[in-house]
Order: sequence, then C-alpha cells, then structure tokens
Amino acid sequence: MRIAQIAPLAEAVPPKLYGGTERVIWWLTEELVELGHDVTLYASGDSETSARLVPCSEQGLRLAGIDNHLAYTLAMVDRVLAEADRYDILHFHVDFVHFPLFRHLAGHCFTTLHGRLDLPDFRPGFTAFPEMQLVSISDDQRRPVADANFAATIHHGLPETLIPAGPGGDYLAFLGRISPEKRPDRAIEIARRTGLPLKLAAKVDNADRAYFEEKIKPLLDDPLVEFVGEINDSQKPAFLGNARALLFPIDWPEPFGLVMIEAMAAGTPTIAWRSGSTPEVIDHGRSGYLVTSIEEAVQAVQETTALSRVGVRNCFEQRFTARRMALDYVALFEDALQREGGRTRPPFLLAG
Repeated sequence: MRIAQIAPLAEAVPPKLYGGTERVIWWLTEELVELGHDVTLYASGDSETSARLVPCSEQGLRLAGIDNHLAYTLAMVDRVLAEADRYDILHFHVDFVHFPLFRHLAGHCFTTLHGRLDLPDFRPGFTAFPEMQLVSISDDQRRPVADANFAATIHHGLPETLIPAGPGGDYLAFLGRISPEKRPDRAIEIARRTGLPLKLAAKVDNADRAYFEEKIKPLLDDPLVEFVGEINDSQKPAFLGNARALLFPIDWPEPFGLVMIEAMAAGTPTIAWRSGSTPEVIDHGRSGYLVTSIEEAVQAVQETTALSRVGVRNCFEQRFTARRMALDYVALFEDALQREGGRTRPPFLLAG
C-alpha cells in the first residue's frame, strides 16, 4: 500500500525529548516500511525516518519556541491535499483540522485520536463530519463519544528491542509531565509512606509552570525525592529498568499512557490508578497493580516484589509490540480499500 502518515509539527518524529504521539508515529512508520509498504511521512524537517520525508516546518515547533501551530498545520494539510492522489491511505494524527478538506476522500482517510475526548468542545467536530473514520487508542478513550464513527481501537506498541528488560532496583520511578492530572504529588506521598526513593523524570510545560512552582517544588525538599527533569529515549532503559516500580498515579481519563508499556518492556511493574485506559493496559497482578487510593498504592509497592520481571516483560511482548500495532493498522487499511473497491488510483510516479 501507498500510505501517508501526517504527524503533528509540535515535535520531530521521533521527538528529541518529550512527545508520545510523535514517538508512536515513528514506530508505526518504521514498522510499515519494514513490512514492505510505500510510506511517506509529513512531519517537521528535523525528523528521521526510513520513509520518504516531506518536511512541513524547519524543526519541531515546541523546541523552536513557536506556541501557535495552527498556520503550520494548515499549510501541511493543504500540501497533503494537493498530493492526495499519490496514496491509497491517508493516516492523520492532527485531530480535526483536516476534516473539512478531506471529507470527499473519507473512505481513504483515517484519523487516530491521541488525546482525551471527554470534553464537550470536541463533539461538534464529530457531529459535523460523521463520515470521517476514527481510530481510538483505547476503548475507554472513545466512551464519551461512543456514537462517533470509530473504525477500530488500536493500542499503541513499541519496538521489541527499544527498551530491554532491566534488573530492577530500590527506587520508584515517575516519568511524564508535571501537571495536575498526572498527580506527581501522589507519587511523592507514596514514596514517603513506603520509605523508598522516588526519581521524577518529567518535563514542565509553560502551561503547568505555576502548578510546578506552587504545588510540586515545595515537595521536592525531601531526601527521598530526586527531580531528574526531562529525559530522552536513550536514558529511558536505565531509568525504567533499574526501578522497582513505575508510579502512574493519574487523576484523569488517560487515553492510553505510553509510559506503562515502556515500563512493561523494561520488566518493571506499574502501579496505576484505575482510571481511563489503565485497566486495558495493565494486567492486574501480572504486569502491575491497579489501585484507587494512596493506601492501596503503598500496599501494591510492597507486593511488587512478588511479581516476576520476566513475566512483566512477557506481557509486553504478547500485547504491545510495534509489529502488532502495525499489523492492526494494515488490516484496517486493507479492509477499507476492499470496501472502496480496491486500489482504484493508478500508481504515482515521482518526477525525475
């Protein structure tokens, strides 16, 4: 198949630091190429890929200091439209912005929604463009708009060799963003109650700067708590693999939670609040524990010593590899083409 992947421009693909969506797009793109498909990636110019890259900004916009991404995204979407006849499938990762321009190509378009869908702001987009085919990243994510045109739920996956199983250690890990919905304060409280060190590897967005300064920074003055800051992919294997457990104490309907399967790949169990996607991702008692309170989390930390790190890694290999993710998308795309009457578009030959 000739497949276009249309990425957000906030981060490079793969991202230099934080950026779960762009990281998933990279893994998916590389697997599709490995499977023999002709893939084009529309992304920032500093992206790296085995696919054909169409640069739509000089670099990832966040690290370039550009806050408003709409104009760049619209220009990219317009370019995709101009080149749409090159592809059998157009796979978007930019929320709703392309819907008005591509509704006449809806049978060849899929949009994977990477964020929360429980806010009323989004419903008009589903109502106005019911023909656009959607992919959710968990069943729970789609629950608030269950009547929208969801073609499939496809859980994320990551390459099997990306994060090897680690030996474990004597500290608790928190990896992600410092924000109210991620509840790093809960992680700090769990560490204090268990007496185990906590390492916080997290970025602080400008939008969450006041929360960090007012609510979290005062809690860092504790010998058990180490604020590591934002880390990159090369640092993750050691950070996760040497941890006793990952704390995922969220307070919102998490659409997926990539860090849970990153920890799973490292053989590190996750202690997660039972919210959003976590019951779909964590096999309770095998790859970690689902909890609803600080008290349950403290108890779960003690119980992690009974979990086999090999067993945790096996859960990852069985359910959350990038190859499984790519094959799920391939099946979805092939089914769509069959419904559309096959590949009716002639092959596009690049000039020169």
